[in-house]
Amino acid sequence: MRPESAPSSPTREPAVPEAIRTQRLGAYAVAFDGDRILLTRISHVGYPAGTWTLPGGGVDHGESPHDAVVRELYEETGLQALSSRLVDVHDVHVVAAGRGDRYEDYHGVHLLYAVTVDPAITPRVVDVGGTTDVAVWVPIGDVGSVVAPVLPMVEHVLAHADEFGAGQARTDQARGGE
Repeated sequence: MRPESAPSSPTREPAVPEAIRTQRLGAYAVAFDGDRILLTRISHVGYPAGTWTLPGGGVDHGESPHDAVVRELYEETGLQALSSRLVDVHDVHVVAAGRGDRYEDYHGVHLLYAVTVDPAITPRVVDVGGTTDVAVWVPIGDVGSVVAPVLPMVEHVLAHADEFGAGQARTDQARGGE
C-alpha cells in the first residue's frame, strides 16, 4: 500500500513591499458660472501631472477646512470666495507602485465646497511654481473630452452638479443680485 502523497503546498503570493500609508484631507472649491465649471490643471510638480481637477488642496495642520478652501482657491485661481458652503465629501483609496521600489497606500478625503466667485475676473495662478499651472472656466460639455483627463473627484461633482447649484444663478451675488 502506497502512502497518500502530501497535498501540494499552497501557491504563495509574491512578496509585496510594505506600502507607505498616507491619508490626506483636502478642501476643494466647486464653482459654476452658467454652463461652465472652474478647473485647474496639475503641473509637472504635482501628481498626476497634466490632469484637470478642482481648485483646492491639503488642509494644513491647525487650519480649518473652510479657511483651507478659501486659501487654496486664491492661490490656484486668484479668485476670492464670495460665499461657500460644505456640500459633499468624496474619497479615493489607491494602492499602487510609487516612486522607486515603494508601494503607496493612499487615502484622499476631499471636502467639496460650493463657492461663489466673481466670473468677470479672469482666473490666474497666484502660487506660480506650485502644483497648479493653469486655472480656467471650462464648458461642462468639454470636461472629459476637450479638457482631459480629469480626476474622479471632478466626475463625481458633475454627476451631482445640481447639489452644488449648477444651472442656478450662482453668480447673482457677484453681479450685484441681478
